[in-house]
Amino acid sequence: MRAPALPTITRFTEPWPTLVLLCLLVQSSTALSQQPAGEWRAYAGDSHSTKYSPLDQINADNIADLQVAWSWDAAALDASAGESPRGFRSTPLKVGDRLYVSTPANLVAALDPATGELEWLFDPQAYRFEGGAHGGLSSRGVSYWSDGAGEERIVVATGSLQLFTLDPQTGELLRDFGEDGYVDLMQGLGREVTRRNYNMKSPPTMCGDTIVLGSIVNDLGFTQEMPPGHVRGYDVRTGEMKWIFHTIPQSGELGIESWENQSWQYTGNTNVWSWMSCDEELGYVYLPIGTPSDDWFGGHRLGDNLFAESLVAVDADTGERIWHFQAVHHGVWDYDFPTAPNLVDIIVDGEPIKAVAQVSKQAFTYVFNRETGEPVWPIVERPVPQSTVPGERLSPTQPFPTKPPPFDRQGVTLDDLIDFTPELRQEALAIVEDFAFGPLFTPPILAGHDGKEGVIQLPGLIGGANWPGGSVDPETGYIFIQSATYPWVNALEAPDPEESDLSYRFENWTRVPPGPQGLPLFKPPYARLTAIDLNRGEIVWQIPLGDGPREKVNELIGDGTDVGPLGWEAQAAVNGNSPLVTSTLLFVNQGVSRQEDNPQLGVMRAFDKATGSLIWKQPIDTGPRGLPMTYLHEGKQYLVFGVGGGDSPGGLRAYALP
Repeated sequence: MRAPALPTITRFTEPWPTLVLLCLLVQSSTALSQQPAGEWRAYAGDSHSTKYSPLDQINADNIADLQVAWSWDAAALDASAGESPRGFRSTPLKVGDRLYVSTPANLVAALDPATGELEWLFDPQAYRFEGGAHGGLSSRGVSYWSDGAGEERIVVATGSLQLFTLDPQTGELLRDFGEDGYVDLMQGLGREVTRRNYNMKSPPTMCGDTIVLGSIVNDLGFTQEMPPGHVRGYDVRTGEMKWIFHTIPQSGELGIESWENQSWQYTGNTNVWSWMSCDEELGYVYLPIGTPSDDWFGGHRLGDNLFAESLVAVDADTGERIWHFQAVHHGVWDYDFPTAPNLVDIIVDGEPIKAVAQVSKQAFTYVFNRETGEPVWPIVERPVPQSTVPGERLSPTQPFPTKPPPFDRQGVTLDDLIDFTPELRQEALAIVEDFAFGPLFTPPILAGHDGKEGVIQLPGLIGGANWPGGSVDPETGYIFIQSATYPWVNALEAPDPEESDLSYRFENWTRVPPGPQGLPLFKPPYARLTAIDLNRGEIVWQIPLGDGPREKVNELIGDGTDVGPLGWEAQAAVNGNSPLVTSTLLFVNQGVSRQEDNPQLGVMRAFDKATGSLIWKQPIDTGPRGLPMTYLHEGKQYLVFGVGGGDSPGGLRAYALP
């Protein structure tokens, strides 16, 4: 079940079936048809999370002429509000003649799409709440709702647990919502919640007239009891809570028997920390649910732990569960679903299917009929290694999709170790002696067990696909995934009982296994860009993304060999640079290694969608962050994404043709 480690581009050479392609062109995406061409009304482009736009003004013939059209500085606004700049990850919306965007301090701004000039600004003063927000304030964007007949709202959830709506034209707080304009999200979960352990960063998901909200829950906790990650639905006009879906089943509910010893009463997390997708026609919203607390030790929550690490379809109006699939039973690997699933109509063996494709940290792509939850291709239970940690009891099997194949490396063998030179190979063999390793789902060990420092987990907690997720071309049924081969050392220790009531916990959150001479321990690629045909469940092409330590490896080999692009391992997964698909191109941004003699912090690329061939590459002098988006305004197509953060000014940068 290992994805091929490909040093060069590979392509599927069989011609696209003409009949299938024509059928797909005819059955255009419902989500796309609901918004005017050239707009970007949802965080991931549309309610199906395709990250697709039909725009074609920027194409292979003219992309080399792309230039900066305008920049917008959000750091200055946050600083004026008394907040220091931090990582900017927000993706703007384009509705009518305005862009709508949030800042890291949770201010909301409307901008002129042609110039980036500020038109209005609303400050909910989220930074003034006592106790702050778990992980600090941040924001990935806002949401837009319209009834199609003139009523519209900008919908915002802040890190300080405020939910409110704004008039898109004026930025005025709509006080008919909630209590004088606000809903307190600390209320209504059924357990006490503190801002120290709870947060909102992803934009709300709009499905019909319902605001659907997940949450970020502290997964660095020291206690068995943590806030639950239940998902809630609110009326967009009134702010009234319409329903709550218990991601940890409560008394009398389906799945409660999978939380042994009453652990459903105190276990937390099991949250949707990313955003969600919506099928407006079906009225279903799809929840990608995460790992329970504690992420790495499940001895306090024995059982399969439904609905943890599951994809769940619920009725957006009532919160009723329609179907579910659990991808990890009793997870101890932090293999939460980190991103919204992609909704796409495909044709499999001549049969049209309304599908949902969920990419994962394990580097799997799970594909279902989104109406029924039936897998498009068989998903089989296979035996997996068992735990040696006292008090732990793992599931004897885990689900493995038979198609599509994994899009990144899974598990560790000696054959995976770096081998550019015999010396590097010997150093790698010596290093790996200090660690345990094995196939996918090899569990954590106690630090020092059998003389090993820990288990090398691959993919690690930010490996495979992370929160940026996949992007879909509804014209072809292709999904494009940017992934990272990111190993992690997983080891448990007994905490000080005066600090924690957990039997064991993961103590080191920054541990990547060392490699020889500062290189990664494993063979490249360290990041990949993969295209999968969802009509056939096959990889069409896969390429290394980024050069990685190419120059250093060439020097170590020393015979004039150029190893080619190796992929850059971590930035692909964590900076939010998901592929953007248009009718002409595949855009991918990527952060690069930061060195004193290299001021370049990022690179923009455009690829041929059908082959993966690189069409265009452009260095940029700031770190690209957040999902890129595109829109049309006054006849001109713009490409926009978040940049900067930390010691680099955060905000937006827009590109267009001259």
